[in-house]
Amino acid sequence: MSGRITAEVKACIGRQVSYTAPEELGRSAIRYFALALGDDSPLYRDPEAAAKTVHGGIVAPPTLVCETNQIIQQPLDENGYIGHHWTLPLPNTRFIRGGNEYEFHQPTRPDDRITVTWKILDIYERETRKFGALVFVVSEARYVNQRNELLAINRETNIYSP
Repeated sequence: MSGRITAEVKACIGRQVSYTAPEELGRSAIRYFALALGDDSPLYRDPEAAAKTVHGGIVAPPTLVCETNQIIQQPLDENGYIGHHWTLPLPNTRFIRGGNEYEFHQPTRPDDRITVTWKILDIYERETRKFGALVFVVSEARYVNQRNELLAINRETNIYSP
């Protein structure tokens, strides 16, 4: 183990946490998210038009399942953030979002009650000339509905900079 990745940090690999939404997603959440995206597709707002599609009814824009914080039932953190984040033993670091990879398995529907399970897959370090040793944390979020059907997978990379 080099630099900033201690045995305590490495022990975080495999850590897992789950959250279940207290209620169904709902049509209004889908409509508001689509409006925020500027997407006026009838799939997201018009039950009659959506019923005539292959989906047979209203569905959510694909990324809503990965972006909704309805599943989190905790207070705001010190930065005003309510979503999931890992508390890792990496003192004196700055958090940087490194990117996401999404897999969508089926549409999310208004009556879906979502459960997400986050898991840390890997933690590694890369030396840079400009910033020194950066620590990369790769995690995966698996989103399922109330029938335990896989909706989406979000693989996320976060960077901790000195």
